Amino acid sequence: MRRAWIFGFVTLLTLLTIAHPTFSQTNFTDIQSHWAKPCIEKLAQKGIISGFPGNQFRPNEPVTRAQFAAMIAKAFPEQMNAPSRPAIQFRDVPANFWARDVIQKAYRSQFFSGFENQTFKPDLEIPRAQALTALASGLKLKPTNDVELSNKAFIDTRTIPNFAKSAIAATTEKQITVNYPIMRRLNPNRTAQRGEIAAFLCQALPDTQGLISNQFIPKPETQAREIRGVWLTNIDSDVLFEKERLSNAVNELARLNFNTLYPTVLNWGYTLYPSNVMQQEIGFPVDPRPAAAGLRDRDMLQELITEARSKGMAVIPWFEFGFMAPKDSELAQKHKDWWTQKRNGSVDYQPSALDGKQIPVWFNPFKPEVQQYLLNLVTEVVEKYDVDGIQFDDHFGLPVSFGYDDFTVNLYKKEHQGKAPPSNERDPEWSRWRSDKLQDFLTKLFQTVKSRKPNVLISLSPLDLPFAYEEHLVDWHKWREAGLLEEVIPQIYFQGQKFVDRSNPDNWATLKAARDTVPTAIGILSGLSSTPRPIEEIQRQVKAVRDQGYAGMSFFFYETLWNKSPEPISDRKAGWQTIFKEKVERFRL
Repeated sequence: MRRAWIFGFVTLLTLLTIAHPTFSQTNFTDIQSHWAKPCIEKLAQKGIISGFPGNQFRPNEPVTRAQFAAMIAKAFPEQMNAPSRPAIQFRDVPANFWARDVIQKAYRSQFFSGFENQTFKPDLEIPRAQALTALASGLKLKPTNDVELSNKAFIDTRTIPNFAKSAIAATTEKQITVNYPIMRRLNPNRTAQRGEIAAFLCQALPDTQGLISNQFIPKPETQAREIRGVWLTNIDSDVLFEKERLSNAVNELARLNFNTLYPTVLNWGYTLYPSNVMQQEIGFPVDPRPAAAGLRDRDMLQELITEARSKGMAVIPWFEFGFMAPKDSELAQKHKDWWTQKRNGSVDYQPSALDGKQIPVWFNPFKPEVQQYLLNLVTEVVEKYDVDGIQFDDHFGLPVSFGYDDFTVNLYKKEHQGKAPPSNERDPEWSRWRSDKLQDFLTKLFQTVKSRKPNVLISLSPLDLPFAYEEHLVDWHKWREAGLLEEVIPQIYFQGQKFVDRSNPDNWATLKAARDTVPTAIGILSGLSSTPRPIEEIQRQVKAVRDQGYAGMSFFFYETLWNKSPEPISDRKAGWQTIFKEKVERFRL
């Protein structure tokens, strides 16, 4: 009984503290580095919000519906004193409830509505979508543009409840909506925090606007955005091998309204740009093979960036081979100690699908020397070139049969009280351990890139799940949830109706989750030299991608866009013009 009484007293004291400016100090000790600090201090000065004992504001704590009603009552007294509907007796708001009067005022002035059975749920933590809807309703805000305005402003529009779409479009237009830390990620169903509510109020009040940084205030977008990418590679293509040919390709891609280029910069154990890292490693700054002679004495990547920038196109270099290299390459031969192996001692991965003569080996992604090699290449590209991002694919992973080399075995034993890795290569714990080690390195790579150029995004083009994880330990769903991926382009190389069935958001939760949190495009196979695909099939797949609400698409690969296709080049290009009828900017975080 005593414990219940004490708990009730503390709860009441907390509610009173939040609802009333009993602690009206403005020098809060826990907001000094908070992104909404000027706003919080201003609202406290005006008596709209208050703090807790000990000079605390607790900006990250949740806000209940009753608490928000109390804040609204102080922020908008004119609206509260001009009720537009009669009072209602909510069954769960007793006469002695601390916020009963402000709840009635908020209801009568239409900031709030109730729930079924005449309840208000005063202690329910309010989601961000509800808070913005309350402000739009009470302030009588309507979007002057189409309700779909919000679809252009956020990358997670699909998570906005239907009841809130018009209201959020209006609050976004009036610049009341505030999203921290990513401006275009609304998180509508997450509980609103005290700092966020303060930011909403500052943006809604005319004399407190300007206290929130513009980088957290989404702007209404009236134009469509879509990733329209293409991979450019040196495999079965010579587009990168001559300056004029490359320039013509970029010009034509721009004319046909593509907006993103993914040029390969690492494969077959060589770089395709002049690399100081590779010069030091193997004595060759660029691919020395006769077939790649067109890369010598020039900087393909810089040429591509210069051409793309003049056309308003993004460039995201693709580190195609990642941890893989041909067994007989100079890099692999120099660093045999980098090789990982299978349980039977084999180091051979499998014959390359693109060149049956090449047998790749896999560098151990857990060895510090291997990690540093890849970090050096990435850092070189990021620091030397004006790129929009960097991209990896499943070669950033580890084939599930590998990891039985001495280094990895000893590392596993060290972390498992001397126990050796399971003989079953697909053992769940063994797979998870290796995948988490890959995530640890991705975290390091992410931090390295961001410390150099924060605006350079990290893109991944994985195979589809669960295959990517089961076969290459690439758990890109988990990596995305950890905030390590800022663009995802799964290689959904299915034909016709297969893509529509497979990409149905009800059937594939990982794609839906990615689509609703980061720009997620779909990899579409425009064809291989041996198996070109007709433009009608490509058009159907593009329509399926758009119908499912993805951020766009990227095509593999450049040569089969029109140079190697079943239709005449003129007809093929006309088909692309029906797909991309006008220029649009690409999705960005």
